[in-house]
Amino acid sequence: MKLLLRISSILVLVLSSCSANKVVQDYKSAPLEKTSLEVPYFSNPAMDYVYKANITVYGNELTGIFIAKKINDTTHRVVFTTEFGNKLMDFEISETDFKVNFIQEELDRKIVINTLINDFRLLLRSHYTISEQFENNENNVYKALDKDKMNYLFVSKTTNKINRVVHASKRKEIINLIYTSENDIFAEKIVIQHQNIKLKIELNYFNQQAN
Repeated sequence: MKLLLRISSILVLVLSSCSANKVVQDYKSAPLEKTSLEVPYFSNPAMDYVYKANITVYGNELTGIFIAKKINDTTHRVVFTTEFGNKLMDFEISETDFKVNFIQEELDRKIVINTLINDFRLLLRSHYTISEQFENNENNVYKALDKDKMNYLFVSKTTNKINRVVHASKRKEIINLIYTSENDIFAEKIVIQHQNIKLKIELNYFNQQAN
């Protein structure tokens, strides 16, 4: 548990730092092709989405198992355990609300919980209302408003799959969410990379049938 406490303390100390980078500065404006976009991952209520997880914060690493399940039309349940099955956190998350069913005492800090909730909410979001569109030779980029922030969804022109979501303010990137996927059922690999702090969450799909 000393590692949990150290990671939690680091998050509390450094979450206020920032960096600047315009998301679509190298893209050109394009005619709006659609007004909504659906993300298929984590959308099937009959499926448990299980990933091996690695969380890195300023050189400190925490590994375990990440499980997400859609429990109704608006809400997912997210459980994170150690590789030995000990529960570290258990959340219920929608776009407008969340409930903490359980969290290890070492991680039970408001700023830590809010950071994880924001990350998981972005990860699990399935519907976006599109307001603008950009493009280059490789991707179409769709801009969706998110309260006082924005989400930019990068869709490959070759595969027509979402490969990246950037959560940003008007002037800077905040979170990069990167997908590697060969299907529309689940992403084989997901990386959540913060731009303002050295926090990275890497999820690799866990094929339970192969184990």
